[in-house]
Amino acid sequence: MKNNLLTEQLAYNGDSRTKTHIHLIRYSAGTFEETLLDAFTPESVAVGADEKIWLRIHGLKDAACIEAVCTHFGADFLTIQDILNADHPSKVEEHDGFNFMVGRIFQSDSAVQVRLMQGEHFVLSFVEGDSGFFDDVARALRDNVLRIRMRTADYLFLVLMNGVISNYVSLAMSIGDELDDLESELLAARNERDIGIQLQMQRRRYMELKRTVMPLREQFQRLLRSDSGLVRKASHPFFNDVSDHLQNAVQLVEGCRETLSSLMDLYISNNDLRMNDIMKRLTIVSTIFIPLTFLVGVWGMNFERMPELHWRYGYAAAWGVMLVVGVAAYFIFRAKRWR
Repeated sequence: MKNNLLTEQLAYNGDSRTKTHIHLIRYSAGTFEETLLDAFTPESVAVGADEKIWLRIHGLKDAACIEAVCTHFGADFLTIQDILNADHPSKVEEHDGFNFMVGRIFQSDSAVQVRLMQGEHFVLSFVEGDSGFFDDVARALRDNVLRIRMRTADYLFLVLMNGVISNYVSLAMSIGDELDDLESELLAARNERDIGIQLQMQRRRYMELKRTVMPLREQFQRLLRSDSGLVRKASHPFFNDVSDHLQNAVQLVEGCRETLSSLMDLYISNNDLRMNDIMKRLTIVSTIFIPLTFLVGVWGMNFERMPELHWRYGYAAAWGVMLVVGVAAYFIFRAKRWR
């Protein structure tokens, strides 16, 4: 990992090859307009009276375009680095002229980086790929659901953040349901090899979710208690609601941790019991054959004067003795419930 304080170059370090493109949503209480910008210019995002804009930037490959957008809206160099750094941990920050969130959204088996930036009359959303995750918010603005266009930019920022947190809640619940199914399979002692692989997969998903959710808890509370003018007093009840959702996500993640830990213990215990059962069976087989080995060893010695060697029924008698000893040992173990 390079020292980011020793470079002046900005570069996207993720894997997405989505071409950077910008959707501009301009709205006010009575208007709504959505356009796809061919190129970013300060004139294209000029804000009129009572207007607010939402820039939906998809794809972070074009670092120069990202830098131009962020610089226009007052973002500093380190914030732009955080936007382009796909490996940056989750956080919520308050700056002089904007609020900033770093997070990720989980879709199928992949995680997509998302950054949110909110100022006085604007909201910027940076999504690593060409994801339609926030399409429902765009439709709500177009249809003016719950008079959302009449509200301030911090409310839109909150709605987007709430969508991200709801994604965490859904993933945590999904992991919890799958862990419950694995618990049922473990208790039934079926397909233990497959269960071990699934446990490792769920553990990986849980760790990624934990790294995303946990840093947001305290940082969001600091934003909620902030005296910044970017967070209107009228929006505080909605911030409290999102805070409740975040706390729910944290509790679900912690519940997944406890369930995963108990399942790992149960899985290890089942393996130990299975190994003990195998060792017990091997011990029974060995114990049965010990006296038979002794008898074979005795009769296998080459002494000249061994009575059984010249006895007509010696061979049959030897087999009879060994069968009796083996069967007797088996029934003794069976009577003691060593199965």
